[in-house]
Amino acid sequence: MKIIITIFSFCTFSIYAQNNDNYEWSYNYINSMLQGEDSLNFVNAVFAVEDAYFDGKLDIDVFNQELDFLLKLIESFSKFDLVQYAGKDKLEISKHAAIFKVLTDTIPIFIDSATTLLHLPYTYDFEDSYGHSDWTKMFVSKLMLTGKGNCHSLPYLYKILADEIGAKCHLAFAPNHIYIKVHSQDKGWYNTELTSATFPIDAWIMASGYVTTTAIRNGLYMDTLSNKQAVANCLLDLTQGYQRKYGKENPEFVIKCCNTVLQYHPSNVNAMLTKAEAQKSYIQMQMKQKNVKKPSDLFTNAEIKTMYAEMEQIYTQLHELGYRRMPEEMYLQWIGLPKLEPEKYIEKDR
Repeated sequence: MKIIITIFSFCTFSIYAQNNDNYEWSYNYINSMLQGEDSLNFVNAVFAVEDAYFDGKLDIDVFNQELDFLLKLIESFSKFDLVQYAGKDKLEISKHAAIFKVLTDTIPIFIDSATTLLHLPYTYDFEDSYGHSDWTKMFVSKLMLTGKGNCHSLPYLYKILADEIGAKCHLAFAPNHIYIKVHSQDKGWYNTELTSATFPIDAWIMASGYVTTTAIRNGLYMDTLSNKQAVANCLLDLTQGYQRKYGKENPEFVIKCCNTVLQYHPSNVNAMLTKAEAQKSYIQMQMKQKNVKKPSDLFTNAEIKTMYAEMEQIYTQLHELGYRRMPEEMYLQWIGLPKLEPEKYIEKDR
């Protein structure tokens, strides 16, 4: 059952204080997965992203040990009838029930007749949950060290574990949010929400007020990501870490990553938005440096003129696809709804 993250067994980065070689390497590695040159592997993509941020110094052995421990717990619990389910895919659903229990419940571990350890559930980190002050708050590695995560790291860890034990699941998007979708033969699709440790119905997604029917129809939200799209989305994580380390002065790397994500997932709303925002920031910086008041004053530069036109086209496209920006304070209220109003938003037979 031991998970082996092979990427770090053959690659040791040097420390680069003033350049982004780690980021270029991680981009090339993830892109090679997408192109079929390397095996498609979500956990390798996730840790390649996080290792780039840590300048190639992420200690993978520590996380292999934690993953191995979690997988052993999951293997044990998957043998029990944690859910009342009689479908032909009972074995698979039992695996998902075991993952959910291990991630969200307190589990006693009996060492001997006198010693019992408690494995505590992973919980939502409400302090700097968007990673504004500390970008590592978004990382699976931080979640595994501290036991606290967010709507990015928690579903990522779920998918990593599910992939390793062969339990099929999908990442799905809501505004500012990622959650898990699983399909069962008897019940159909159901949602797994790690931030509140519940199984909310689709009405919960709609309750945010920022999910339009147009956005759903166009695949911006509530759709399932394929494994390739999930790996491609890691390039979006790579761009955001890159911007935190190096600023927004040079948009080329960000745009390259976003274009690759969109190649495999054209409706990835976050990739479209990140690309347009990177272009916008660059143009605003150029206006300040050139001491001009309008973007059009920069259009003697053909590249900036093209960038501005593309940025405008993306913003228009996002609006037409049904995207609406969700304020952070509204998000924090929305994710608490399943626990505050379980009778309205949680599956009654789970």
